[in-house]
Amino acid sequence: MTLLQYARRLYSFDTLDTRFTTSSRTPPREGASNTQSRIDPARPSPNENGFSTIRAPGNGAEGGVGVQDTSASRWGTPEFLIYYIIFILVVPMMFKVTYDVSNPSHPNYPRYVHLLSPGWIPGRKVDNSDDQYSAFRDNIPYMFILLVIHPLLRRVYEALYPVKGRPHGLQSVAKTNTHHLPGSKPASADARLNQRVTFDLYFAVVLLCALHGFSALKVLVILYINYSLATQLPKQYVPTATWVFNIGILFANELCKGYKYADIAEAFLPWSVSSELDLRKEGLHAHWGVWLDGYGGLLPRWEILFNLTVLRLVSFNLDYYWSLGREGGSPIEKKQLDPARLSERDRVDIPAKTEDYSFRNYVAYTLYSPLYLTGPILTFNEYISQVRYTPLSITRSRTVLYGVRFLITLVTMELMLHFIYAVAISKSQPAWEVYTPFQLSMLGYFNLHIIWLKLLLPWRFFRLWALLDGIDPPENMVRCMSDNYSALAFWRGWHRSLNRWIVRYIYIPLGGSGGPGSRGYWGKAKAILNILAVFTFVALWHDINLKLLMWGWLVTLFILPEVLAGFLFPKKRWQNHKHAYRIICGIGAVGNILMMMAANLVGFAVGLDGLSGLVHGIVGSYSGLVFLATACAALFVGVQVMFETREQELRQGIRLKC
Repeated sequence: MTLLQYARRLYSFDTLDTRFTTSSRTPPREGASNTQSRIDPARPSPNENGFSTIRAPGNGAEGGVGVQDTSASRWGTPEFLIYYIIFILVVPMMFKVTYDVSNPSHPNYPRYVHLLSPGWIPGRKVDNSDDQYSAFRDNIPYMFILLVIHPLLRRVYEALYPVKGRPHGLQSVAKTNTHHLPGSKPASADARLNQRVTFDLYFAVVLLCALHGFSALKVLVILYINYSLATQLPKQYVPTATWVFNIGILFANELCKGYKYADIAEAFLPWSVSSELDLRKEGLHAHWGVWLDGYGGLLPRWEILFNLTVLRLVSFNLDYYWSLGREGGSPIEKKQLDPARLSERDRVDIPAKTEDYSFRNYVAYTLYSPLYLTGPILTFNEYISQVRYTPLSITRSRTVLYGVRFLITLVTMELMLHFIYAVAISKSQPAWEVYTPFQLSMLGYFNLHIIWLKLLLPWRFFRLWALLDGIDPPENMVRCMSDNYSALAFWRGWHRSLNRWIVRYIYIPLGGSGGPGSRGYWGKAKAILNILAVFTFVALWHDINLKLLMWGWLVTLFILPEVLAGFLFPKKRWQNHKHAYRIICGIGAVGNILMMMAANLVGFAVGLDGLSGLVHGIVGSYSGLVFLATACAALFVGVQVMFETREQELRQGIRLKC
């Protein structure tokens, strides 16, 4: 295999997540074979030249492509040769201008130098000023140790308590047919589930105590209450009680600051304070309350990361609730499916066995160590399916390639933090007037890129850990932040496991886009209202503050033009004017990109005041307006490349809808 072939395989969608190249309705064995024949990095894609009508092989996320008309490849046309020249000139300038404002010679440097830390690259400091990422970065060595120890301990446990006839993944599947697959035997699969869940539970409790100290008891109490709501209440009250309790927990965790033991003692032990012996009695409750608070583990503020756990609590309760409505036997038996080779959709939709909704399985799922802190998010049904049968998508070569991609991303982030101080500059309340419009726009742009990387790295690290442990959660980031032009598509690919969770548990139960009989203006209006409800929940779920709430509403507002444009300019009416339609879409996409950047800068970077300063610095002068027009032209070029990239994916039979 040549270096180019290796690079193509390394950066293929199949390496990132087989869900991107296999239909959610396709059983994994079929998907694996189709993927191998379609996305061979050593061969060109079919129909690379000339107009073609292809029948995609039923693969791709979101249920496949079907019959697609793909235009002639534009990669070698004079139009794209011009685009290549623009890329070669502009992209290095983008990095250079941001590097220049990050040098000690810049007049604003003294205002943020105190936010920089010593770096490992000679002559450069590192911008480790983002609290969220610094917590991850500073603990990378310890997390790599955990990444090695956890799978090794599982291997030791499995050797001590072996399961006869356990499934061994794709290699064993290749040697046997469906009817004789050891993992297909219910007894063997149930024994494997029991083995894995037992280890998951013990390790999770130990890790929980190490992370949160005595606050682990608070987490377990919340888990028990939520489980009781699902299993003890009458069926019709379960959904309402689940949502009220879990949204209430989000607010209570924030308002009560994690329920300090000292505060609990003050509230529930009134005898500990009296008018005569205030000092003495106060010392008594402070002795044990503050003492317990003093042993908060490695992450004393457990409530900060509990938001992910709330999603799993909701997932268990609603999956259990929907399982109660199934009558007439197992869907697996009805459809004569092989439980060891269920498609992705079946793993999510088909309920687990009644006995699987036990408290032990629930705790093991909720606190599953590789995914506990940051996700990605698995539904309860899919977790049970994967611990019962090893996912056929997990292979050694794919996991190794995924690990290589993670390391490349980590090195990229380190280089950016050493040479581009966009985060520290934005935190220092700089004098924006000293920056040129180009510099201001690049500071905002690279700020967003660092936000993307700081989220991408933890998600990929913990997903890599899960893959090494035999669990295949969804990939959270589908595309690079710079490879997005649609607000709707962007949110399908950003934190993808959260998007899938929202669609399953919020968007569809609310009515989705309206469904049959709700087309036209009413259907669009209902879809917008549901999107507003979704982003309001997402904003409050991230953090209960006005800035993120404004972000959620801005995102909904900025989606409106795209929805209206799609309604006013339907693609089917432009079949005879495809070139003109591509130009119109490109112009609209430039506006989309500007609005998405504004919304995310408000929500996750500089806030509304910081955005106001950036915008004023860019458009507050004639030269700024000239730059804005030039930047929009450059964005248009980028959008055309994005369009062609997606056309290329369609030629390969891949449709990601993002």
